[in-house]
Amino acid sequence: MSLRAVVFDYGMVLTGQPSAEAHDAMLRITGLPRDEFEAVYWADRHAYDEGKLTGLQFWQNIVRDAKLDLDAAKVDELNLWDARMWTTQNPAMLAWQKQLKAHGLRTAILSNMGDTVLSSIEREFDWLPQFDVLIWSFQHNMAKPDPAIYKLTLERLGTRPEETVFIDDKQPNIDAARALGIVGILFTNIERLREQIIEQGLDKELPLPE
Repeated sequence: MSLRAVVFDYGMVLTGQPSAEAHDAMLRITGLPRDEFEAVYWADRHAYDEGKLTGLQFWQNIVRDAKLDLDAAKVDELNLWDARMWTTQNPAMLAWQKQLKAHGLRTAILSNMGDTVLSSIEREFDWLPQFDVLIWSFQHNMAKPDPAIYKLTLERLGTRPEETVFIDDKQPNIDAARALGIVGILFTNIERLREQIIEQGLDKELPLPE
């Protein structure tokens, strides 16, 4: 069966590296050692992505759990720096998405995403509407690797699993997609993506990223 759609993760696939300036700002405001900051930052991130927490609540929890003495203005600042950290882009992958569209394939973004980060990228980037389907996890109260969010994406695209390629930088998310019959590609960089497309014989149906 022919391929009809390519689904992209957002962070670390359509984006560049997270902003070091923003990360350093959050370290400075919290005053936490890097390792301790990373531990508290990721502890509730999945709940944020699932829409169980807003961005503000996410940071209020961090301040509480890390026993930080920060006022409301600093918590707001952390929330904004967090969003800015993920407001980056990968021009080569965005160019490839345009190639895919030119070849008649549908494209989608399936991202574990919280509200404040989405607001930031919607303000900064004008290319989101170029995708046929946008699935932001917090809006649906579920997140990868929950099979239901992949099924929702397929439903919105109108494609079967075997007609759909999914690209993500996290192996558990790829494994969940493959379990449903979706063609999964683990993303590291665009050069490796080219190799994987060829290795899997997908270059007969997909243009190679340049």
